[in-house]
Amino acid sequence: MNPRERRAARHQPPNPEAAPRPRRRKAPITVEQVIETALGVIATEGYEALTMRRLAGELDTGPASLYAHVVNKADLDELLIGRLCAELVLPEPAPAAWREQIRGVCAQLRDQYLKYPGISRAALAMAPTDLETLRVSEGMLAILLAGGVPPQSAAWAIDALLLYVAAYCLEISVVGQRKVHNEADWVVDTDELRRRLTALPAETFPHTTRHAAELTAGEGHDRFDFTLALMIDGLAQPTGTPRRADLNS
Repeated sequence: MNPRERRAARHQPPNPEAAPRPRRRKAPITVEQVIETALGVIATEGYEALTMRRLAGELDTGPASLYAHVVNKADLDELLIGRLCAELVLPEPAPAAWREQIRGVCAQLRDQYLKYPGISRAALAMAPTDLETLRVSEGMLAILLAGGVPPQSAAWAIDALLLYVAAYCLEISVVGQRKVHNEADWVVDTDELRRRLTALPAETFPHTTRHAAELTAGEGHDRFDFTLALMIDGLAQPTGTPRRADLNS
């Protein structure tokens, strides 16, 4: 079509039978939009539903356009975790309250993860470079050091605590998915699980049958709180400091 024909075509009334033309975005995509849209998908459908193609569709663009803002899915993961970390409020380190402070930071992160089912998977095996993620680890390190925890123990404790929080939230997400898909309902039914444990042959499982109530106890975040206390209180013990002989064994 020559320029004259194109100009004439623009003055013609629209043809209802013609194929609709693809929409074009009126404004360029921003990293902020990418993050917010990705979090929206995860909040409603879970982390597993998030792909670069799906995200591009939600942004009304092509996957290639996303790569102008994020390098790949791993880069997107880091941006998402960084956004959640930006919501955390870090206290001024207080030597007398370091246990409560570190528990509080972990609880905040847990609550952020649980808002977006399965997103804690993105934090696993991730070497953090996002400034907000590093801000949280810096704040946790400051709290532990203020509490008198040796630097090496503090560094490894942060890694262990963050790993536990991520795993805890991921397990809750998996259980939630099983509920939705009606898979193995008894696994998430505490009463049914307790009945199955007590019905085991006592001669083979004497301790399990005797303590079935304890094995299935806990509501809400009881187990989470117990495990954090176990880990954090262990840091206050002299044995929490790694010895050179232990490192070489």
